[in-house]
Amino acid sequence: MNELPALFGLTLDELEALAAENGWPRYSGKQITQWLYRQQVDRIDRMTNLPMRMRETLGHRYRLGVSLPEHVQISRDRTRKYLFPAGEKRFVEAAYIPDEKRNTLCLSCQVGCKMGCSFCMTGKQGFHGNLPAGEIVNQYRSLPERDRVTNIVYMGMGEPLDNLNEVLKSTQIFTAEWGYAMSPRRITVSTIGLTGPLHRFLHESQCHLAVSLHSPFEEERRQLMPLASLHPLKELIAELRSFDFGRQRRLSFEYIMFRDVNDTPRHIREMTRLLNGLRCRVNLIRFHPVPGISLESSNERTIEEFMVSLNRKGIRTTIRASRGQDISAACGMLSTAEQMKR
Repeated sequence: MNELPALFGLTLDELEALAAENGWPRYSGKQITQWLYRQQVDRIDRMTNLPMRMRETLGHRYRLGVSLPEHVQISRDRTRKYLFPAGEKRFVEAAYIPDEKRNTLCLSCQVGCKMGCSFCMTGKQGFHGNLPAGEIVNQYRSLPERDRVTNIVYMGMGEPLDNLNEVLKSTQIFTAEWGYAMSPRRITVSTIGLTGPLHRFLHESQCHLAVSLHSPFEEERRQLMPLASLHPLKELIAELRSFDFGRQRRLSFEYIMFRDVNDTPRHIREMTRLLNGLRCRVNLIRFHPVPGISLESSNERTIEEFMVSLNRKGIRTTIRASRGQDISAACGMLSTAEQMKR
């Protein structure tokens, strides 16, 4: 028997259409959104302002569609990594990263990943499916620290623009008045730079964008991220230059620092040429060791000098603080370990 479809993850338009199909008043859809996204109801029969027969019908045809994390790892720095079920013997991760001024939740959008990046444990899992919007948002809804979250980043397992429909739907639930009513300026979506979906994301969303760069040289970038060969760097940068981000929407480039790979003066010169005149910032990231991957992180002095040099050349650059290093910090490590155990 097939599993019943989930209510959690449906938009207001979809719930109004559901109500109309069943001969119920369309405003019932708005009532259901209030229970799902504001009241945090844990059972359909507890939607008490709906008629009993409506609740019974919903209960027979739908499931609520929320699930609690199965496991948590807690770091000395208070970072928490949660493991959520995603099909039989499959899992996705969400990381809660508290800081002095902001508490960030890092979400996953796919089970595994197609991109095959050479430095990523998630890519070694292969691809096992897209998460529907409800399972993406559930990583927030079922988080014990949900009420403390100030920012959300789509930087967990998977490539967000490879699951664009569900990612856009999930950001709509986060930002809509009938949903969680967050500002899109609190949400950042990451991508390796899939240029076709990127155009649509830029025009259909108000969320911030983070692009995984990792090298300003095309061939080197392809070696680190094989799927980048389908989306040349020249086309990617041209797409970004053609869009007006305004003053409130942020464009950033993620740059993992690999020893003797992408941390030399020639990389600084090419980064300066590539990004010149583009209003953006660069986040330098220390590489967290991953089993079976021979790449190493650049040393602290090299990372610091790289940042200083780019800033002197007018490219706003910061070093991202490393968090959760005493637990399975790198993306995909916790879920891989759990799958092997099961």
